[in-house]
Amino acid sequence: MRTTVAFAVLLIAGVMSLILRLRKSDAPAQVRGAVPHQLDWQDFSAANKSWLVAVFTSSTCDACRDVATKALVLESNEVAVNIIDYLDKRDLHERYQIDSVPTTVIADNQGVVRFATVGPVTATDLWAALAKCRDPKVDVPSCRDANHDH
Repeated sequence: MRTTVAFAVLLIAGVMSLILRLRKSDAPAQVRGAVPHQLDWQDFSAANKSWLVAVFTSSTCDACRDVATKALVLESNEVAVNIIDYLDKRDLHERYQIDSVPTTVIADNQGVVRFATVGPVTATDLWAALAKCRDPKVDVPSCRDANHDH
């Protein structure tokens, strides 16, 4: 009887092991990431500025706080930075169909989006993106290579 029980347990364990090995792994989580192509400057505080950095966030998101902190450093006489929290300005998230946060957008004074990214971003990447937007002739190396932090 013991031999039969031991054989049954081994058989069940072997079948379960085979099933687990054959089972496809789940696909990695995907960022949906719709980004706007045009912004209406009247929706933002950007008077008399040439550039707008808009960071769509949620107060419940740690990565959002990090990106917002990095973006605020870009504020200058020519660059307006707006942090658009979902709880405070849900209407703007809906208007621009923001479905993932953080979403960071850089737009020119006509509202044309020149750069957009979804998810965390390094300070170096933000600075490089703004520099490239402001002067497309600037040769800014990619900050997502082996020579830079991610």
